[in-house]
Amino acid sequence: MAARLKEKYNQEIRAALQKELGLENTMAVPRLEKIVLNMGLGEATQNNKLIDPLVGDLASITGQKPVLTKAKKSIAAFKVREGMSIGAMVTLRGEAMYEFLDRLISVALPRVRDFRGVSTKSFDGRGNYTLGLRDQLIFAEIDYSKVEKLKGMNVTIVTSAKDDNSARALLKQFGIPFRQTA
Repeated sequence: MAARLKEKYNQEIRAALQKELGLENTMAVPRLEKIVLNMGLGEATQNNKLIDPLVGDLASITGQKPVLTKAKKSIAAFKVREGMSIGAMVTLRGEAMYEFLDRLISVALPRVRDFRGVSTKSFDGRGNYTLGLRDQLIFAEIDYSKVEKLKGMNVTIVTSAKDDNSARALLKQFGIPFRQTA
């Protein structure tokens, strides 16, 4: 069974975007390419026991095993040595990407306290959008009683759009709640 958002994209969103953006070729319509989740493990440089639960949380959120990111060079002020684990990341593509985006939009974001929408200023100029989350507890997959440390994460949505306006139109069609600017 295909992901709900993927079917919606193929049946509704693609045609609507083509009309909205004035594109003649259907292959020129922006689409999602991947979603990257990145979690920095700052205090894990002092305490290695923090790494495993945070990596486990990221794995349960995405359904994929995270890759540990290593420090490229030593920085004495931060007590970081070259090769130390300083983060974890997961790249989602295909069905898993659409399933995660569906859960993010319909379950996780509404659980954020005092949520008024996501910022419209987080585009990078090339059609990609990055969303910062304060803690991992907004995801239903995380057991509140087992969390030792609250950690935030970045969710980067990479699209094939050439500019921010096309990417914003695509994400709006998917149902991402952008903040209303007054």
